[in-house]
Order: sequence, then C-alpha cells, then structure tokens
Amino acid sequence: MKAVDGVDFSIVEGETFGLVGESGCGKTTLGRCILRLIEPTSGSVSFRGKDVLSLDKKELRGMRRHMQIVFQDPYSSLDPRLTVRQTLRIPLRLHKTAEGDEESYIVNLARSVGLEDEHVDRYPHEFSGGQRQRIVIARALAGNPEFIILDEPTSALDVSVQATILNLLRKLQAKLSLTYLFISHNLETVRYMSNRIGVMYLGKLVEIASAEELFQKQLHPYTQALFSAVPVPDPDMRMKKILLTGDVPTPINPPRGCRFHPRCPQAIPKCSEIDPELIEIEKNHFVACHLY
Repeated sequence: MKAVDGVDFSIVEGETFGLVGESGCGKTTLGRCILRLIEPTSGSVSFRGKDVLSLDKKELRGMRRHMQIVFQDPYSSLDPRLTVRQTLRIPLRLHKTAEGDEESYIVNLARSVGLEDEHVDRYPHEFSGGQRQRIVIARALAGNPEFIILDEPTSALDVSVQATILNLLRKLQAKLSLTYLFISHNLETVRYMSNRIGVMYLGKLVEIASAEELFQKQLHPYTQALFSAVPVPDPDMRMKKILLTGDVPTPINPPRGCRFHPRCPQAIPKCSEIDPELIEIEKNHFVACHLY
C-alpha cells in the first residue's frame, strides 16, 4: 500500500502551508515522513539544503532540533507520569538549548504559550485540553525550531478553545519567525492560518494555490466538491452542493489513471488511462487534472 505517492511541493521560509483532504488521504503520513517518524520507501526531503532521508542517527537528532511536530491529540502525546517541568526539560537537555539558568528557561517557555508559573509543577491530568495543547506547543518550541508541523492541533479541542490556540500559533509564528505545515480537514481553519493550501486525495496532491485564490476559484473537481460541503452561517444563502457517487477507493488497489475518476462527475475517457501530473494552470495555481 502506498499511503503517500508522488507528492512534490515546497514551503517558503516564514509561511504557513495548509494541507487539506478527507480522512485517510495521507495528510498525517506525509507530515511524519517529512520528519522521518515514518521512513519513506523512496524520494527525498530537503531541509536547509540537506536531504533528511540521507542523515545518519546522530545527524538526524541534530536536524530535529530545527524540525518539530505538534500532534493532534494532547491527551495521548504527553507522558502522564511527568510534570510540565520534566516534560520541557527533556528537549532542553537533549538539544542543549537552555542558556544559563535552565529552570528560568522552562518558566519563560511556559509563559510564552500562556501558562502560569505554578503550572510547571503540575501533571497533564490537572489541565484542560487547551492547556495541554499549550504544553505540547511549548515542548515543540524548546529546541528553538524553525519549522513546525501542526497535525490538526485544534481538532480534539472544544470550539471555544480552538480560536485561542490558533491565535497563539499565529502570534508565536510572527514573534519567532516560524514556518508551519498546517494539516487539517477544517477548511475555514486552514484559510485563517495558511498562505498557500494543498489539497490531497488518496495519497496525491491534486491542487495547490494561495489561500485566497483557492477559496475564490477551485479548479479540480474534487476540490470543488470538498469546498461545496463547507457550511455557510447564513440561513438565506443556498449553496449548491456537489454530491459525489461511489466510495473512496482503497490505497491498496488504487484505480488506474486519475485516482478520482471513478467518482468524478466531469471524467473523460483519458482520466481512466493516464495519471495527470500537477502542472501550473495559472500563476502559482497548480492542478492535476486532464480537464486543463
């Protein structure tokens, strides 16, 4: 099975690249492959001019100081036996980033994500979901990274807490000059956070464009169907929904040609024979579709 196949894109320093698509399309697998939490079977991952996949264990550990991840579930990504102080101390000592007083560094790190000084001696079960995600973000920042993968960082949180965490992430990005890969299935959240957005379907990228461009005009039939499902908070506005027929194909045995063609309302004979390449249709707007 190829969970991610032939994906090729770049992220500009200082920007947020959003990655969207339905559940099971390979978004999380792609993010973990970039960090080598999952070993890719082929291809390359270039970061700061170095191929991450060619690094040995010692070199990879040094590189991971600059590349971090915030996982989806703050409940399972923290060790329940460790206090916040102990959790933050591990990456500080591993990457040797605490200059001077280590304890002061830990307190300042906690303050930077909106935690109080007394929180550093508490255990994860003593915090709410939003506070736990702040701890996870603080742990990711402990090594002074330049690039952070945000794997659906708010999907496990209450709606009232989500906006607070998103605003915190934007504030930290501006303050620390961070670059994000923001993975989510919530299109409005991705629009708020991202400069550019990539759309995935069954392990492949089918469209890439700037956030505003993509929300104004979707070119790929799958992107059009995906965006038509976004609820609009206006009872008087009638949105035309595109209902797709059939089921999502299995990545164990993907269809020949374009992977979306069995469900595509605009499919042509060529779609079932040749897998389309991701090409630039308009300026900085890339689409993998035989209709263009």
